Amino acid sequence: MAFTFTDANVREIIAQGGPVVIDFWATWCGPCMALAPVVESLATEFEGRAIIGKYNVDEESEFGAENRIRSIPTILFYKNGAITPIRLVGSQSVETLRAKIEELIAL
Repeated sequence: MAFTFTDANVREIIAQGGPVVIDFWATWCGPCMALAPVVESLATEFEGRAIIGKYNVDEESEFGAENRIRSIPTILFYKNGAITPIRLVGSQSVETLRAKIEELIAL
């Protein structure tokens, strides 16, 4: 199951240093809703190897603003407590997202 990131917990999770994938989304965003089952399935597939979750930009705002989230869905990738150059914007296939998660784990 995908993790729920909030302004209160996101920095602590990233600071743990493991691979972290955050999907920035909102309920009114059609592409976000289409991507939701993909994120859920990959969270299950990569359980124990990466923390994969969702950050609702309507319910939370501080961390999204810090990361200059201007379009959703946007997916950011973190490792070793820091953001990586991997960034996806817009709808993504399960294959593309899986490949990027594998790339993150290999960093």
